Amino acid sequence: MKNKPFEMCLLFDFYGDILTEKQHELFDLYYNEDLSLAEISEHVGITRQGVRDSIVRAEHTLRDMEHKLGLVARYGNIEARLEELTSDLREIHLINCNKYRNQDIARLVSHMGACLESISG
Repeated sequence: MKNKPFEMCLLFDFYGDILTEKQHELFDLYYNEDLSLAEISEHVGITRQGVRDSIVRAEHTLRDMEHKLGLVARYGNIEARLEELTSDLREIHLINCNKYRNQDIARLVSHMGACLESISG
């Protein structure tokens, strides 16, 4: 990923619970609350360097978990495939409406659309 804050927030959403309580708090303040290292250090009462070190360790832990489990990559792949299937289903629907007008196909397309919608939320 090219956008580091976005990547880190996504990794945090998937794996944030494995961080220590302190890492979780500091990471959240830095990436989600957009506080500077100095603001965080003042808020929690540790040095700016201590905040930075904790965040860097948290980033490493999150990346390591993604490397081992690949959940974020799988999620992105599933989302892309769902979009493709939805697009293909719309095309089948249009072909059926314009050419075949088959009620069985229409029923199946409707059912498949409902299934895709329930998967993608």
